[in-house]
Order: sequence, then structure tokens, then C-alpha cells
Amino acid sequence: MKTSLPFGEILDAADALSIEDQEALIAVLRRRIIESRRQEILKDIHEAEQEFDRGQCRPATAAELMKEIIS
Repeated sequence: MKTSLPFGEILDAADALSIEDQEALIAVLRRRIIESRRQEILKDIHEAEQEFDRGQCRPATAAELMKEIIS
């Protein structure tokens, strides 16, 4: 089970690290964020494919989408 730490405590702990370790932490966090966003995109794609397969949406051109957004 994940436990949540207060943001301030995390910042204090990061301040206690060497500059090199802080840079490594930033790199790790960036990679994790990228991977999380990638997983969210894959989930959205999967959901959209399921909606399309169920006939809940239809293909549209960019012009059709813009017309719908503007109106």
C-alpha cells in the first residue's frame, strides 16, 4: 500500500540530497511522469477504439470537428 507524505516533507527530504542526487531524482520523476502520461494516452486510445467498435462514435475529418467545435 502506498502512503502519502506531505509535499513539504518531500521537499525537505529532497533538499537534504546532494545536487547530483537531486538531479538524478528529477530525471527519475520526469521519466515516471512521461510513462504515466503514456499509459493514460494508451488507456484513452483503448476506450476510443471500444466506443468506435460499439458504434458510439464515427470517423470525422478535421474540418468537421472544427465546424462542430465552433458551432
